Amino acid sequence: MKKIILPIVAVSALAAATVPAAAMAQPVNQRQAQLEQRIDRGVRTGDLTRHEARRLQGELREVARLEYRYRAGGLNGWERADLDRRLDRIGAQIRYERNDRDYGHGYGRGGPNRW
Repeated sequence: MKKIILPIVAVSALAAATVPAAAMAQPVNQRQAQLEQRIDRGVRTGDLTRHEARRLQGELREVARLEYRYRAGGLNGWERADLDRRLDRIGAQIRYERNDRDYGHGYGRGGPNRW
């Protein structure tokens, strides 16, 4: 039984070591694009005001500039984690702003034909 468990544990440990690398393989640019799409969708549906959208897009631009600086010296694990944390925070802000009932001028709930 021990002879079977040891190789399984070894393979599991190796797989676990490669999972963070695979999880980090999702490019930061792809996450930024997804967040931009969420912002655009929020404006279209009226869930985000133009002011909220401009502020969120500005924060995404700041992350893009920071990423550019980080990549100049080679992106290490701490820098990638920092970018991920910042993108997570922006994602949470988008979620909050879209649900704060501070409607914009889109065609969704807050649009001109709301009722």
